[in-house]
Amino acid sequence: MRTNLPVTQNEREFPEDCALVSTTDAQGRITHCNHHFVDISGFDYEELIGQPHNIVRHPDMPTEAFKDMWGTIGRGRPWSGVVKNRCKNGDFYWVLANVTPVLANGKPVAYMSVRLKPSRAQIAQAEALYERLRRQREDTRSRIHLHAGGVRRYGLADLPQRIHRLSLTQRLLAGLAGVVVAGVLPGALGLGVAAQALALGATATALAAWFHVTVERKLRRCTELAAQIAGCRLAGQAEYDMRHPLGKLMRNVWLTGLNMRAIVEDVRGEVRDIASAASEVAAGSRDLAQRSEEQSASVQQTASAVDEINATVHRTAEAAQQVAKVGESTLSTAERGGAAMSELAQTMQGIDRSSRQVHEVIQVVESIAFQTNILSLNAAVEAARAGEHGRGFAIVAAEVRALAQRVTSAAKEIGGLATGAVEQAAQGGKRMTQSNAVIGDVVNSVNHVDRLIREIAQVAHEQRAGVDHIGEAMARIDQTSQQNAALAEQASAACDTMHARTATLQRAVQIFDLAR
Repeated sequence: MRTNLPVTQNEREFPEDCALVSTTDAQGRITHCNHHFVDISGFDYEELIGQPHNIVRHPDMPTEAFKDMWGTIGRGRPWSGVVKNRCKNGDFYWVLANVTPVLANGKPVAYMSVRLKPSRAQIAQAEALYERLRRQREDTRSRIHLHAGGVRRYGLADLPQRIHRLSLTQRLLAGLAGVVVAGVLPGALGLGVAAQALALGATATALAAWFHVTVERKLRRCTELAAQIAGCRLAGQAEYDMRHPLGKLMRNVWLTGLNMRAIVEDVRGEVRDIASAASEVAAGSRDLAQRSEEQSASVQQTASAVDEINATVHRTAEAAQQVAKVGESTLSTAERGGAAMSELAQTMQGIDRSSRQVHEVIQVVESIAFQTNILSLNAAVEAARAGEHGRGFAIVAAEVRALAQRVTSAAKEIGGLATGAVEQAAQGGKRMTQSNAVIGDVVNSVNHVDRLIREIAQVAHEQRAGVDHIGEAMARIDQTSQQNAALAEQASAACDTMHARTATLQRAVQIFDLAR
C-alpha cells in the first residue's frame, strides 16, 4: 500500500454544495478531475492526470477499506464510504466517496467517483470504525469486516443481518410458507374451519402489511426519486438500507442522480467559463478588427510617405549620378591642369638654366672686355713710346679702351639684368614647384571627392533599391493587415456564434435542478 508523507493535523473543508469529481481507468489512473478536486487536493491539474488515484490516499486510512472498495467495484457494484484523503502539503480532508463502475460487456472499464462533504457525525463514526479495524489487527479474533462499504460480523452474530439481507423472492417464499402453515395448522389441531379461516386471514393480512411496509413504500419512494431525476431535479435525497434488496435499488437510483448532478455542475461551470472566454475573445476580436483597420490606414499613410521618400531618393540618386559625372569631368580637368603645370614647371626650369648660361656668357664678355682694356692700356703705353709714329695707334687704342669700358659697363648692366632674371626665374621656379604641389593636392582632393561622389551615388542607388523593397513590404503589410482585419471579423463572428451556442447549452442544462 502506498504511504504518502508527510502529514499534518490541519483539516481542510470545502462547501457542502461542492462535489469533487474524478474518473479513472481500469487500473486506477486518473483520467479526469474537476476544479473542485484540484483546489482541495492542492495538486496541479497536470500533476494529477495520469497518476494513480492513491496519490491522495492518507496513511491513516486502513487497508481493509480500500481492499473492500476494489473488491466491490471490481465486481461491477458501486461502493460508498467515508474516506480521509491527504493534500499535497500533508493536510487532510474528509469526503463521502461514491464510486461507480463504468461497465462494458459486464466488466468495469473505468470508474467515476463523486465525493460529497460528510457530516461531523459520519466522520466520527468513520474514525471510530477505522480505529476499531486497526485495533482488531492486533487481536487474533476477528469480529467485524467491511463488505460493499458496510460493516458485517462473523458467525452467528451476523445471523440477524443475513435474514435482513434476504432477497424479495426469499422473503415472499417465507411469507407464503407462513400462510400455508397458518392454513394447515388449525386443521391439524382440530380447531375447525372458522379457526382455520381466521388464521389464514390474519396471516394474509400480516403478509400484506409486511409487503406494504417493506416493499410498496420503498418502491414508491424509489419511484418518486426516479421521477425527480426524470424531471431533471438532481438534488433529491434518499434514505436507504444497503441490507435490503430495494435499498440497493434506491441507492443506485440516487447514485444515478448524483453522478448526473456532478456532470451537470461541471458542465455548467465549464459553460460559464467558455461563455466568459467567448465574450472576451469576441471583444478582443472586435478590438483587433478595429486596430487592424487603423493599422491598415496607418500603413496606407506610411506607404504614401514611403512613395514620396522613394521619389526623393530617386531624384537624389539622379542628382548624385550627375554630380558623379561632373566630378569625373572636374577630375579630368584637374588632371590636365596638373599636367600643364608640370610642363610649365619644366619650362621654367629651362628658362632658369638659360638664364644661368646667359650669366656665364656675360661673365665671359666681361672677362674679354677687361682683357681688351688691359690690351688697350698696353697699346697706349707702346704708342707713347713710339712718339709721332704711334700717335694714330694711340688714338685707336684710346677708342678700343673706351669701347672696352663701354662693353664692360654694358656687360655689368646685362649681368645685373641676367642676375635679376636668374633670381626671378629661381623664384618663379620655386613658386611653380609650390603651385605644382598645390595642383597635386587639388588633384588628390578631386580624386577623393570623386570617390566620395561615387560612393554617394552607390549609396543612393542602394537606398533607392531599399526604398523599393520597403514599398513592396509596406504593400504586403497593407495586404496582410486587410486580411487580418477580415480574419478578425470572422473570428468575432465565430465567437458570437459560439457565445450563442454556449447560451443554448446553458439553457439546455439549466433545466436540471441542483438545489437541495
